[in-house]
Amino acid sequence: MNLNSLTAISPIDGRYRHELIGLSEYFSEWALIKYRIKVEVLYLIALSSTGVIRKLTAHQKKLLLDLVENFDVEDAKRVKQIEQKTNHDVKSVEYWIKEKLTKTPLVDLKEFVHFGLTSEDINNLAYDLMIVQALDREYLPELNQLLSVLGQMAKKYRSLPMMARTHGQPASPTTMGKELAVFYDRLKTQLELMPTLTGKLNGAVGNYNAHQLAFPKVNWLKFSQDFVGSLGLKPNLVTTQIEPHDVLAELFQVMTRINTILIGLDRDVWGYISLGYFKQSQKVGEVGSSTMPHKVNPINFESSEGNLGLANAILDHMANKLPISRFQRDLSDSTVLRNIGVAVGHSMLAYKSTRRGLGKLEINQSVMARDLDSHPELLAEAIQVVLRREGVNMPYETLKDLTRGKEISLADLHSFIDRFNISAKVKLELQQLTPAKYVGLASKIVSLVV
Repeated sequence: MNLNSLTAISPIDGRYRHELIGLSEYFSEWALIKYRIKVEVLYLIALSSTGVIRKLTAHQKKLLLDLVENFDVEDAKRVKQIEQKTNHDVKSVEYWIKEKLTKTPLVDLKEFVHFGLTSEDINNLAYDLMIVQALDREYLPELNQLLSVLGQMAKKYRSLPMMARTHGQPASPTTMGKELAVFYDRLKTQLELMPTLTGKLNGAVGNYNAHQLAFPKVNWLKFSQDFVGSLGLKPNLVTTQIEPHDVLAELFQVMTRINTILIGLDRDVWGYISLGYFKQSQKVGEVGSSTMPHKVNPINFESSEGNLGLANAILDHMANKLPISRFQRDLSDSTVLRNIGVAVGHSMLAYKSTRRGLGKLEINQSVMARDLDSHPELLAEAIQVVLRREGVNMPYETLKDLTRGKEISLADLHSFIDRFNISAKVKLELQQLTPAKYVGLASKIVSLVV
């Protein structure tokens, strides 16, 4: 069968390909080859400033950079043809570049392509560049769109009272906006923790052995530091053959926490829909159940939760596996690294689903108000705290006897308040209180973060 969206094994490249087409620019096999070529080309250009190779003219530098700029699928196929003979993906890139240089004024520099390098010098930098650009151009814009919608909802419902549920039981009132603002703030905090990725360029076992032997007068430590830094990465000068991936693991752990926070959001909103606090707008022609015509299912939040779980399973494995390599290098990270795009893809699918789900919600204020009115015992906390302030002995214990596990009315609470020897002003203060008014600083808390 020919490969297309219907015959693909992975749903990332099948069912959901139209949603994630932009990721092909960064996480496909074509993209990986292109980024490897980019690092090789930039390295060759950088060598021209050290005296290792002759100075390159602006035109010659452009010839090299055009190898990256004009790299297409046919070029990638040629690299893969070479790989069939070499059985080595990075060496195939080197040979492809040399093949291209044969037809240019740079033919004399062929043997300085990949000079002194090991494959990991190219791979770690290529992957870092792929990840950084994919995050900046695809992942973060999608996540920020979700954050924007969440922030707007938090502001809109900042003062809308609802009954909280601690341990799933009726608890002191809050506002819908404040509860959404909690998720918004947690996500923003994690975004601020995203690290700058580290990269290395230092040869077969990290000691610049070949570089130093061939050109001992070049300051290779400074060269490596400057070159990696020029890519927008943090240089790591102390490595084995492999860049340890510690910071890459840190990034994946931040992404995992972002996804975990969103699983919490998905489940809470799902719950609010179940409680009737939210209604979902209907789309003409859509079906909620194959047998129950009345249903409007919270499918966006359920789909998001599933994709977040898949993404986290991959991200968690990568974060735990990638920092470990036997002795100076093994290849167990190679297959794992190729799945970064899968984790990013499932994450982005989830962000899209949650955002769409939030966009379908309509607040059902009457249900929220009815819940509050049906639970006057929510004021027990308020009453006992004020009675403590007024010097009443053991008000908590007395209110516990009155309210715990029992159905009471506001009238019962008012009668209870009348029993105490406190001022008429304080009694009025308590008797005028309703669950809907007992939301503390919820609205102001929203203003702190949104």
